[in-house]
Amino acid sequence: MSFKNPQLAPLEVNPATDEPFLRIEGFDDIIITPPRWDDAPRFMPYLNDPRVYQWMQGPPVPYLLSDARKWLGHIRSLSDNVLADLEAARDTPELITVGDCPVSMIRKVNEDGSELQIGAIDIVRCCRWGEVVKSPEDPDIYVVDLTRKVENAKINYERDVGDPEIIWEFGDYLAPAFHGRGIMTAAVKTIMKKWALPRMNTRIVRAVTFSGNIGSKKVFLKNGFRHIITLPDHTIVRGETKTLDVYQWELAQSEEGSAAL
Repeated sequence: MSFKNPQLAPLEVNPATDEPFLRIEGFDDIIITPPRWDDAPRFMPYLNDPRVYQWMQGPPVPYLLSDARKWLGHIRSLSDNVLADLEAARDTPELITVGDCPVSMIRKVNEDGSELQIGAIDIVRCCRWGEVVKSPEDPDIYVVDLTRKVENAKINYERDVGDPEIIWEFGDYLAPAFHGRGIMTAAVKTIMKKWALPRMNTRIVRAVTFSGNIGSKKVFLKNGFRHIITLPDHTIVRGETKTLDVYQWELAQSEEGSAAL
């Protein structure tokens, strides 16, 4: 077993596996870990459950093992790159700023020490909603400008690590058996407070939900996000036209949002 790399702070390390993790605030038995290669078949059933996928835009239905492995490869690469950067900076006195969050899989720790993957939470650069911009006439109002969508997404993706102007976006899901317990609200708070703000210099975060998704709305409002715009009939998901609600958290403009964390 290796000594804990100080650059992992505030991550804890599992003494048996050397795997870093974040403990979700308020839940002694719920943690967030890096994705594991054997996770793919475990989260497939969740993304084939209508109680989960009805509120999600991306996953195809049915969700196949090949889809799970493709997504897992993507998020594993993000996690592995951050962990490699942290290891390379092991002897650096100050904590470095990194470009992603290395933990994303939500797991319940059972009494016997085994772990059950029950969901996921990702915070990534927002590259899908470049059309949502501040109004030229009133910066407190957001409008849709499709002419700048691709350019804005490209600019956001290419900003340097630690740039406070990067717009981040949350994506998440939770196994239906664990809905209604406040786990996701606490998970968002934990990721924001313990990693995104101090280790990524995150200052702007968005969350986009289907209108009618009351559960997700509450998760983000409880964490200091504010509703900035509704996008009527904005996208087609599995043959249905969907209206979207966009929520945003800004450290620089939201004393209430900052206090919520």
